[in-house]
Amino acid sequence: MDTIDTARDLEWFLQRYPLEFETDAVARRLKRGATKHRERAELVESILTRNCEPRDFDMAIPARDYQKAAAELALASGGLLIADDMGLGKTVQAIAMLTDARTRPALVVAPKSLQLQWQRQIKKFAPGLTTHILKSTTPYPLGNGKNVSDEQATLPMVQTYPDVIISTYAKLAGWASALGKVCRSCTFDECQELRSGESRQGNPIAKNKAAKHLATKVDYRLGLSGTPIYNMGSEMFNVMECLRPGALGELAEFNREWCQGWSEKVEDPKAFGAFLRQEGLMLRRTRADVGRELPPLSRIFHDIDSDPEEIDNIEEAATALAKLILQDGPEAVRGERMKSSGELSYLLRQATGQAKAPYVAEFVRMIVESGEPVALFGWHHSVYRVWQERLAAFNPVLVTGEQSGKQKDDALQAFVRGDSKVIIISLRAAAGLDGLQFATSTVVHGELDWSPGVMEQCDARVFRDGQAKPVIAYYLTSTDGSDPVVSEALREKGEQLEGIRDPDAEFFEKLQTNDAERVRSLAEAFLKRRARAKEVA
Repeated sequence: MDTIDTARDLEWFLQRYPLEFETDAVARRLKRGATKHRERAELVESILTRNCEPRDFDMAIPARDYQKAAAELALASGGLLIADDMGLGKTVQAIAMLTDARTRPALVVAPKSLQLQWQRQIKKFAPGLTTHILKSTTPYPLGNGKNVSDEQATLPMVQTYPDVIISTYAKLAGWASALGKVCRSCTFDECQELRSGESRQGNPIAKNKAAKHLATKVDYRLGLSGTPIYNMGSEMFNVMECLRPGALGELAEFNREWCQGWSEKVEDPKAFGAFLRQEGLMLRRTRADVGRELPPLSRIFHDIDSDPEEIDNIEEAATALAKLILQDGPEAVRGERMKSSGELSYLLRQATGQAKAPYVAEFVRMIVESGEPVALFGWHHSVYRVWQERLAAFNPVLVTGEQSGKQKDDALQAFVRGDSKVIIISLRAAAGLDGLQFATSTVVHGELDWSPGVMEQCDARVFRDGQAKPVIAYYLTSTDGSDPVVSEALREKGEQLEGIRDPDAEFFEKLQTNDAERVRSLAEAFLKRRARAKEVA
């Protein structure tokens, strides 16, 4: 595509291999693009190396210098992904940007559980900004119709809007057209929500389609996420299209350049991550980079007992599904195998969680009775019920998919106050949750997620700015059920995330597989363990 980095590359090429242009207009266009790229590169370098002093943003609590630099870069570039270490204040960096009048009216898109948190943070850091949380999925009048000046009655009536409009991703599709006519900036919190561009049937995902529409209408776009992808590196294309449309070229170009064809796997994550940072598309700082190192985080993998009867109870159904997945057959049964893959994954993960649940509860009880509150992460509601029953003495509270935003916030505040000693959180409800670091330094994963990004998000809810003690995250794993295969799958996905985000860090060791192979591995492992169990019996 005709992008400014392409123009810069062509300019370099022409210095060695001079060519004639078809018209002077083409030559001027290339020169303008190359000059713009050069100027942007110099600006990015000056901001990141702090050769230019960032402005003082109008905030009740001053932003730190590295937070100011991020806001400055977002304003200068018009589109930026902030992928800083979790706990470095990405929300504060966004609020700093929103204090610039050019960004308002502004739209903030966040998970449902974080709407009230955003409203509180804006009131805390920029109390002069007005906010409004969207109440429905369909548009309604937001302006108040107030005169520009009550003293000048001759002026026409105009609509004035809240400074910051706060929406969930679910409401985005219904509001995108209306907000695109009003808003001048859009901030996507936990922007990994935009990682899926199409459904399995090839249809555009509604929230991603709406975000792309807004991206073409506003002047400033900001994405916030320490884990911008959850699975494979190609998800970054979908995210960046909502933050800097066209910056990575067209999808076919991106796949050819970075994925060696139509594979979802980025071939060289470290090189791709370096490109994103060099082009000013992504900003990534660690705690060490900004001089705000926290106490250490220790991840401890601990084998735990499980009830074999829970796995035995699903043996017949799981065996049938596993055999179907492993069966070689015509294209006609492909859809049936795909459906079976999802069913087997759900069935085995739920049974594994239930098999471990009593033992996980006893492990948590031991920690709480020693005087340390616990943030306990899981996935299945049937597992939560076991934990609630066995840990009832500690008044457990829940942040899962069954509570409203206010109920989740009330649960968090009860845990922070000390009214509850155990907070049970859904693995995929942890993104952006803030405040746990003031109540505990212990995380327990009672169930595993397929994505390392999700697991890291959970740890980061406790391991973040404000934490005073070393953090311990216990990963409780079973030797039966789905845990062994899920643990292996996390390694490859972790390599994609870390290679792009931080080329010097290794989160998991390298392992080459793909989604189809992972489910086949789950099926094979289940059948082998069942066969061994029968031999022993």
